[in-house]
Amino acid sequence: METLMILLIGVLVSVATYLVLSRNVIRVILGTAVLSHAVHLLILTIGEVKKGEAPLLGNQTADGPYTDALPQALILTAIVISFAVTAFVLVLAFRAYKTNGTDDLEKLRGDEHD
Repeated sequence: METLMILLIGVLVSVATYLVLSRNVIRVILGTAVLSHAVHLLILTIGEVKKGEAPLLGNQTADGPYTDALPQALILTAIVISFAVTAFVLVLAFRAYKTNGTDDLEKLRGDEHD
């Protein structure tokens, strides 16, 4: 299962790299969103999420392996932060498009003499 997840993460990183290297602002924003999802999957895969009992102090009946909740908590926090940052950057891109009339990064850069 981990091999399949690593292959999926590799595909997502390559797609995100292709999108980030584009000249279109929306593609760059989507590339960063895909890259953040690839990192979330990587943290989940490295964290070795396994089935097990909840690590509670009062639970004396559980003798098997325990589930570590830290990777899930980190991923949940990262998802919320990446969603907020993506929404903010989309609003910035929309405002830049309304102001300048283009979403091409080369045209948004401006002239050397401006």
